[in-house]
Amino acid sequence: MTIKVIRGNPTPEELAAALAVVRARAAAAAATPPGAEAPRAAWSDPQRIAAHRLPHPGQASWARTYWPG
Repeated sequence: MTIKVIRGNPTPEELAAALAVVRARAAAAAATPPGAEAPRAAWSDPQRIAAHRLPHPGQASWARTYWPG
């Protein structure tokens, strides 16, 4: 694996931090068995979005243009 800096002038500490992240991600990917389903992130779960009922439209519904929570 070769890592090349395209722009900027990173310090040795910054390069070491970036390399540590890349190595950790590669180790995590190697530890996952082939064909295993990746866990779904909680932020992308549709049930989280629809967990609360939306307010019913009414006279002031234009002012409530956000998701209550």
